[in-house]
Formats: sequence, C-alpha cells, structure tokens
Amino acid sequence: MNTCRVALIQQACQSNAEQTRQHTSQAIRQAAASGAQLVVLQELHSGPYFCQHQSCEIFDLAEPIPGPTSDHFSALAGELGIVLVCSLFERRAAGIYHNTAVVFERDGQTAGIYRKMHIPDDPGYNEKFYFTPGDLGFTPIKTSVGTLGVLVCWDQWYPEAARLMALAGAEILIYPTAIGWDPNDNPEEQQRQREAWTTVQRGHAVANGLPVLSVNRIGFEEDPSGKTAGAKFWGSSFVAGPQGEILAQADTTSETILIHDLDLQRCEQVRRIWPFFRDRRIDAYGELTQRFRD
Repeated sequence: MNTCRVALIQQACQSNAEQTRQHTSQAIRQAAASGAQLVVLQELHSGPYFCQHQSCEIFDLAEPIPGPTSDHFSALAGELGIVLVCSLFERRAAGIYHNTAVVFERDGQTAGIYRKMHIPDDPGYNEKFYFTPGDLGFTPIKTSVGTLGVLVCWDQWYPEAARLMALAGAEILIYPTAIGWDPNDNPEEQQRQREAWTTVQRGHAVANGLPVLSVNRIGFEEDPSGKTAGAKFWGSSFVAGPQGEILAQADTTSETILIHDLDLQRCEQVRRIWPFFRDRRIDAYGELTQRFRD
C-alpha cells in the first residue's frame, strides 16, 4: 500500500455513555464515507476524562475485552471495512485495570491491543490511582493498512517508546490523547504547553522517519471533586510527516473529522537521506536503562 487515507476523530465527550458512543459512531461512519481506511479515536473516548479525581466507584466503568464497548466498535469496523483504533478502560481482573488501545481489522477481528506503559500522576491527571502499567511492551500491531505503533497520551512524551516501536517495525506512530489546560494558567503558559506537546511528537516523527497521528479531545470538563479548576482540552489533533512536517491539523475548539492521505512511501525516501538508524551508536547506549547517571 503506497497511500492510506487516515481519519482522526476529535470530539467533546458527554457524560451519557450511550449518547457519546452513538455520537462517535456517527463520526466514524462519516469518516468511512469519505474514504478513510484507518480511523483513530481519542483516549478514553467513551466519556469524560474521569482521572481528574479519585473515586473507587469509577472502576465500575471498566470493561473486559471483549466486552460491550469493544464488541460495538468491532462490529462497526467490520461493517464499514476500516481499521479502527479505539481506547478503552479495560477491566483485566478484580483490582487490575488498564488504559488500553484496541485495534480492529477491516473484518471486525481484533488485530491487537496495547496497554499504556507510562502512567502519569499529576494535578488533574490521577491515572496511577486507576491504571496498572502496561505489560505488553512496545509491540507494533500488524494490520491491512500497515504496522501500527500505537501508544497512548503520556507515552507521547518519551522518545524511548517511539524508538522501540520504530525498531520493532512500526510504519506509523499513533497517539490517542486526552490533554488540556489548567484554566487558571495564563495564556502564555497554555501556549507553551500546547507547543511543547506538538513539538515533542514531531520530534519523534523526525528521529524515526515515521508519520505521527495524534488525536486529542476538546471541551471543558469539570473536576467533580471541586479540588481543581477542571480541564480545558486543547484539541489540536494533527498528522505529521516523517520529517516532522504538519500535514493536517484541527483547531483547539471544534469537533473535527481530520482526514489526510498519508504517503507511506516517503518514509523510505526520508530514511535514505537522514539515516539515523544506520548511525545509532548502539554500543554506547547501555546507560539509558539507568534511572539517572549519578
């Protein structure tokens, strides 16, 4: 396959899970009707980002895989004949829950899953309370549209994760995301954060000679505990090429079906003129496995 039409679904999420699912499903149908072969949804797209506060009742939202939500999107992928990347709150066992991406093939079968490896614990992002770190490693998922290096949100800040996916044969790096501003931050700080988020992922594209698909949610979501000012998700979903060039980008406030025809052959061309993989000093990188070099 030389080109792949990709679609990134940038949305706001409602508290009613069924309404959100139907809203998302309609966007997926629109993307497929536009010829999309690969459709990517944002992180934890089934509802509001619940990690702003800690509550044991939230664990009731987790589902096994397969389960009702995965069954729904599996059937939709099969009906539309698309490869679909979903993001779910997985109940693996009592007391073991993961932030999990699931990739469905064109026939609706599960191509593979990825469990989020890097788990944040920051103000407004209490993910360590909810998610057990992934244990499947950085393993790309083979599909009919290519080999997908699926990572999730906080993973996008780590060059090691992108590199290991690339070394294992990923042809596209994919980041379902839920990230936003603290409304109390001034506009300058908010702009710095958003630009840092875009820049680091573009850097992964450059360093690995691979396209990057990053899809984020939009809208303001209150903190139910009232301990923070809530989160204003900044959208800005984008497609970057293997030299870090922005090929398509959504704005910060609009629900968007971002569609782009991705040239998969450019990676080969770019890696020939920028042979970073050839010139890596793998004999000198052993200390990267240390926490810190004292």
